[in-house]
Amino acid sequence: MPDPRGFMTSPREMASRRPVDERVHDWREVYPGTPGRALLPIISQQAGRCMDCGIPFCHNGCPLGNLIPEWNDLVWQGEWQPALERLHATNNFPEFTGRLCPAPCETACVVGISGDPVTIKNVEVAIIDKAWDDSRVVPQQPEWHTDRTVAVVGSGPAGLAVAQQLTRAGHTVVVYERADAIGGLLRYGIPEFKMEKSVLDRRLKQMGLEGTQFVTGVAIGEDITGTELLERYEAVVLAIGATVARDLPVPGRDLHGIHQAMEFLPQSNKAVLGGDVPGQITATGKDVVIIGGGDTGADCLGTSIRQEARSITQLEIMPTPPGVRPVAQPWPTFPMTFKVTSAHEEGGDRIYAVSTSQFVGDDDGNVAGLDLTEVRFEAGKFVPVEGSEKHIPAQLVLLAMGFSGPERTIAEQLGVTLDERGNIARDEQFATNVPGVFVCGDAGRGQSLIVWAIAEGRSAAQGVDEFLSGSSKLPRPIGPEVRQLLA
Repeated sequence: MPDPRGFMTSPREMASRRPVDERVHDWREVYPGTPGRALLPIISQQAGRCMDCGIPFCHNGCPLGNLIPEWNDLVWQGEWQPALERLHATNNFPEFTGRLCPAPCETACVVGISGDPVTIKNVEVAIIDKAWDDSRVVPQQPEWHTDRTVAVVGSGPAGLAVAQQLTRAGHTVVVYERADAIGGLLRYGIPEFKMEKSVLDRRLKQMGLEGTQFVTGVAIGEDITGTELLERYEAVVLAIGATVARDLPVPGRDLHGIHQAMEFLPQSNKAVLGGDVPGQITATGKDVVIIGGGDTGADCLGTSIRQEARSITQLEIMPTPPGVRPVAQPWPTFPMTFKVTSAHEEGGDRIYAVSTSQFVGDDDGNVAGLDLTEVRFEAGKFVPVEGSEKHIPAQLVLLAMGFSGPERTIAEQLGVTLDERGNIARDEQFATNVPGVFVCGDAGRGQSLIVWAIAEGRSAAQGVDEFLSGSSKLPRPIGPEVRQLLA
């Protein structure tokens, strides 16, 4: 274990973010340098807070089963290379999770029962950022090459994880992406201020040197049909995400200026990266309303602030979350508590327990505002509060209400079945009803966390490898018994 008294003598500390009035004028990450570099002065002390808890519930809190106490101990001792090896043993992309994961491991930390949990996510990102700075992240070539071929459809975190694992197992892996660059939502959904794309690009370079092949600008289901894909490859992995966005069918929805968040964010990312975006949707000089209080809504908030919106209001139908863990969500479960992201520090207003009753337009058919009603939850449904109607101006409305499931084109062409929630059905090996076709990530699980996407990609890789080779030595973070428990 690290410092035997660390959790008692050292308070929880986080790296300081750059001043708000500085960072809102650029698109760089909100931490000075990188999050890992910003944390280095305090990281040994923070890793030393990890206690000898006997049963590390953080393992259970992390879908990847990260070996958290082990690399905390190694960081405290200054053993950075062994710490990196233990981190990479369970997580292909700790630089992604260290920036973007909400850290369910921390809410399961034993120290958190009676105090502030260990800063697990911060230690993780410090390990990997220092490793990149020291040029210790190198390609891992397979010991031998098989003659088996695999197509991975989708290049988000699940697709990249399954591709890297299968490439390292010796198979020939081709990743297809319909966008003009690899990365999925990591590329065009996550703003630069949360994760600069250089962080993604360096990992993709490593994967390319290992042998993974990438094909961009090809839409599977259109440019190449599902049948053609099965004819070319011995196995197909669907990692297409859950990209069907939830809509808001209220009067005035057809007005101009009302857009899905995933129309707005990708355009901004492309423009920030120097791409040409004709007719770009921008928040500049507008009253912006964001409907949805989750992470995507916060991404829209931070982006709108940097585009110099006149005002920004974020709406959420649920009541204001509590500031501390609710009694009904006891340790070590992941609690729904009030969050202040870096974007919320920068500005904007948040209104909870409200529902949009209609959008109001001007004479030219553009949205000019919307009417709200306060709601309360009664008998299993939201009920409007009489006399609580309110109008707020808006020339840009962004819908960030989540996603309902995967797109159906490729699923229908391949003949795979769907489950009762509209996701692609799979068994304990992540195999669909069609032999040789597998699914992982949000396409099979439903909208979820990046850490779950990577865990599912790693688990699906083991199933694909066993299908192709008869057996597999690849690790499997999500076993059948765990999946049954979580169902």
